[in-house]
Amino acid sequence: MYLTTVFGNLFIILVVSSDSHLHMPMYFFLSNLSFADFCFISTTIPKMLLNIQTQSKAITYEGCITPMYFFIPFAELDVFLLTMKAYDHFVAFCRPLHYKVIMNLWLSGLLVLVIWIISGLCPLIQSLMLRLSFCTDLEIPHFFCELNHVIKLACSDTLLNNMVIYLGSVLLGGGSLFGILYSYSKIVSSIRRISSAQGKYKAFSTCASHLSVVSLFYCTSLRVNLSSAAPHSSRSSAIAL
Repeated sequence: MYLTTVFGNLFIILVVSSDSHLHMPMYFFLSNLSFADFCFISTTIPKMLLNIQTQSKAITYEGCITPMYFFIPFAELDVFLLTMKAYDHFVAFCRPLHYKVIMNLWLSGLLVLVIWIISGLCPLIQSLMLRLSFCTDLEIPHFFCELNHVIKLACSDTLLNNMVIYLGSVLLGGGSLFGILYSYSKIVSSIRRISSAQGKYKAFSTCASHLSVVSLFYCTSLRVNLSSAAPHSSRSSAIAL
């Protein structure tokens, strides 16, 4: 499954970069999303596969903290790029005559640069992990160092960490979700004005793949956050991830 995901994302990047006909904003966002997804899973899965192969579940403190500094930024990057894709669809359906003016490659590149910078600043929040103290011989009930489970194992006060995590989730995740829902509310309203049934079907099918990815990403993320707050939730949280 890991290799399928890796080669699938790399194939998308290769196709988009090699075909000049695909040098458009929507495919530019798609190639960045593929790269972010490749990096996102590569921060945790290789270590898990190594543990399975060597039958060893041990991990050092540095080996636990370091992947989290990359896991969270790439997760946020996925969220932002999904939002950009929704905005791209919004302009295409609701402002079709102005699409090439609004969604030009210069603006698309600038938007991607901004969200890369914002995502790159996320590790500054993770630096709060370094102020925590941990007891020895800890066992993390997960297949990787998931942030909420690691914080639960800290021996020191974690109030500030939890406040920052939940505030960041509401502002970044909630704000992005609101942007996606708003974009699609306008898109649905625009599609409903299409007279032919075939035109409506074609329009909905164009958005179907993006909506399925958004639903899967946000539903599992919500499941992880809710299950992490409940006791004895490691199994359900691991399944969702």
